[in-house]
Amino acid sequence: MHPLARLDHQYLWHPFTQMRDWLRREPLVLQSGRGALLKDVYGHEYLDANSSIWTNLHGHNHPKINQAIFAQLKRIAHSSALGFANEPASLLAEKLVRSANPPWLHRGSQRPGSKPDRLAKVFFSDDGSTAMEVALKLAYESARRAGNRTPRFLSLDSAYHGDTVGAVSLGHIDLFHKAFKGLLFKTDKAFTPYCYRCPYNRSKPQRADARDYRECQWECLNKLESRFATQKKKGNPYAAFVFEPLMQGAAGMIAQPQGWLTKATAIARAYGSRLVADEVMTGFGRTGSFGTEAAPGLFACHRENVQPDFLALAKGLTGGYLPMAATLTTQAVFDAFLGDYAEFKTFFHGHSFTGNQLGAVAGLSSMALLNESKTIRARARLELQLQHELQQLWAYPNVGDIRQVGLVAGIELVKDWRTRKTFDLRAQAGIKVCDAMAKMGVLTRPIGNVIALLPPYCTTSAQLSAMVQALGKAVAEVFRTPVSNRWTSS
Repeated sequence: MHPLARLDHQYLWHPFTQMRDWLRREPLVLQSGRGALLKDVYGHEYLDANSSIWTNLHGHNHPKINQAIFAQLKRIAHSSALGFANEPASLLAEKLVRSANPPWLHRGSQRPGSKPDRLAKVFFSDDGSTAMEVALKLAYESARRAGNRTPRFLSLDSAYHGDTVGAVSLGHIDLFHKAFKGLLFKTDKAFTPYCYRCPYNRSKPQRADARDYRECQWECLNKLESRFATQKKKGNPYAAFVFEPLMQGAAGMIAQPQGWLTKATAIARAYGSRLVADEVMTGFGRTGSFGTEAAPGLFACHRENVQPDFLALAKGLTGGYLPMAATLTTQAVFDAFLGDYAEFKTFFHGHSFTGNQLGAVAGLSSMALLNESKTIRARARLELQLQHELQQLWAYPNVGDIRQVGLVAGIELVKDWRTRKTFDLRAQAGIKVCDAMAKMGVLTRPIGNVIALLPPYCTTSAQLSAMVQALGKAVAEVFRTPVSNRWTSS
């Protein structure tokens, strides 16, 4: 065993990992990376097929981001945001606000008689959990100051919004959250638009994304509206509706059918609820190319012309270099915390590394890359290729559903696609497939029985093909089932 692996075994505790299993074998110790490639301590190379847990947008060791960080290091690495301002954080806040309010965004259709406010203010924090914690606290306190003495929140079933106590309270994945039930405050959950396993979808399984062949009457939206109506009758409308736009990541890459987000948020607006968009995973171009070349769409909610009141960002904010997050909100929310010092209306929340200069310059460099014409075109080409490459996976009977939104894909593994019968999580089907992929030089991590593919934007055509082909070969190897030469729904 490599000396670094021994140190890991002796001292480290890894997140979301059963450490007894971890200690049974030598861990993969990554030492360097360039572009979409990672290299371990033995010199073996691997393709980074999930962008280092959905963070690394432009590839490892990107020269422009490296240069920005090196230049900032010569000036200052960090100073406190408590009582002081700094240049990189101010510039990044301006860029984020501009990107969050593209000139083409239509804002007039979400609420009769009015339109959502412009996102105008940025509160920096450290990661996705803290970005959501900030959004939650701001939504809670601003609602309370507006007269709602007991603000309540509605989020989606199977939601995951982070691991701080407030963020966990918004979540509804028992496997992750049940153990902490005694620490949490109560939130309500709404029906998740999971077309592949929706009890209201009357269609039989086909070799296609379930969203494309579903047969339903939007019962998921009826249930959502029923939630809002019931809460209103109690005399305490929901203070905010919390959601991941277009795709729920940790829930298993559950992709929403086209139009759901527009309709769902219109319902929430009609009942006076604010919108909290968790774009920790979906932000910064991950959900595809749209908008204009002069003002590209970077946020998933804007694909359906939805403008939230709170926009939580992290993961790709610094291009995958440094931990940094941001929560954007409106002038109206900001104004609710203004007052004389003696009124103590301050937002009493903060982080030691808020607005860190190194993270901010990495974010500025990343956003500059995202707005370059050549990178916009490259993302569009990669998205189309991913869509094409994924089609080959329908040949495997253990692939039940393939869900793609932009450069996010979730491949759901089943015992047989004709029945949609799922694997017991204890069987570790997803883990076994990812282990087999690693042996082929492709790294990703499963979400239960769903294999996630989120390639870095710099991934070459050959590298993307290798990622998908490795997944197919791993499925065939693990389940030892015959591969079909043609797809059939019979």
